[in-house]
Amino acid sequence: MVKVSELFTSIQGEGPYVGYKQIFIRLCGCNLNCAYCDTDFGIQNSHDYTIDELINYCKLNNDVHSVSLTGGEPLLHTDFIKEFSKYCKLPIYLETNGTLYKQLADIIDCVSYISADIKIPSCTKNLPMWDEHEKFFDIASGKILFAKVVFNNEFNSNEIEKVTNLCKKYDIELILQPQMKSGALNVTSTEILKYLDLCLNKYKKVRLIPQVHKFLNII
Repeated sequence: MVKVSELFTSIQGEGPYVGYKQIFIRLCGCNLNCAYCDTDFGIQNSHDYTIDELINYCKLNNDVHSVSLTGGEPLLHTDFIKEFSKYCKLPIYLETNGTLYKQLADIIDCVSYISADIKIPSCTKNLPMWDEHEKFFDIASGKILFAKVVFNNEFNSNEIEKVTNLCKKYDIELILQPQMKSGALNVTSTEILKYLDLCLNKYKKVRLIPQVHKFLNII
């Protein structure tokens, strides 16, 4: 049994797999408290699901690219991920904040794709987590992996240096995602292009992809 705040089928709205149809299993709880987070992953509105119920849902909706385990932070549920992966015939796409490297090591063989955030303090208002991210990418680098950075107009040169160096070390694609607030971009188009160029000056595998599902008004 696992607590799920949302179970639905839709398109992936973020990162290089944008537009692909996926099953989304949104798990409850998170180890971080990012200032920009707009996702309801609390247990107060959750539902309990058995593995069998989730597998049956996947069987009925198997015209998808993969199953996204998202949150919250799905790596708080490693026992579930291990059990679910035994029976799920679809590829598993892990959407994670990229900090729980020990938990990732426990389930690394269960997933096919990893979408890992790099949490920059200027936007999250959390403490820096550069060491945690590096240890995470060290474990994740054998999988299909990309990094995603949510940024606003406080994105600074020190963060740009650290983010691009980290992606360069592991030769992974870096997705810049402008912060959105109330359905609208929280960064001007001029600033967005400025930050894209600053990152490209440091590392060439950089793409700018906003939250497309919000523009399309799709969950």
